[in-house]
This record gives sequence, C-alpha cells and structure tokens, in this order.
Amino acid sequence: MPLSEFDHAEKGDALYGKLILPKLAMELALSLEKLTSEKLFNLRNVAVRNHDVQLTDFIEGEFLAEQVEAIKKISEYVAQLRRVGKGHGMNLNFSIVIKL
Repeated sequence: MPLSEFDHAEKGDALYGKLILPKLAMELALSLEKLTSEKLFNLRNVAVRNHDVQLTDFIEGEFLAEQVEAIKKISEYVAQLRRVGKGHGMNLNFSIVIKL
C-alpha cells in the first residue's frame, strides 16, 4: 500500500483497489434510492394509521415527490448504460455525473 498523509493507524487504512464500474455504481445508487423510498413510504403509512395528517403531508410533500424524480432519473441513466457498450459507457457516465 502506498503511504500517504491520510493514512492513520487509529483510523484504519484507506481503501486502495479497483474502481467500481459505472453501470454497477448507478445500479447501486438506484437500489439505495428505492430503499430510501420504501422506508419513507413505510413511515408515511405509520403516520396515516395514527391519523397524523401533518406528518403525512410533510413526508409526501418534502420527500416522496423528490424520491420519485430521483428514481426516474437514475433509472433512465441505468437504462442508457445498459444499452451502450463498455467504452462509450465510461464516457456517458462521466458526462452524466458532470450534469448532476
């Protein structure tokens, strides 16, 4: 492992290894967004069962709408990365990240 000024024995070692493939990285991001959306929906259901209108409105207005948009956007990127080849996929992913 190369030495760097960021390596501290008490904090653990830095991770040196392969980069995650762009398609895999976007699929992991999509999975994370879906999981977050599912947990927010479960929280909304708890608020509905307990007749908490303010919390229900807050979750729907502030979080769920944004989650749907994020899932749609990342799903489109994953679909693009699946359609293109490996070489072009790297450039496409880089341009997608720059736009975000």
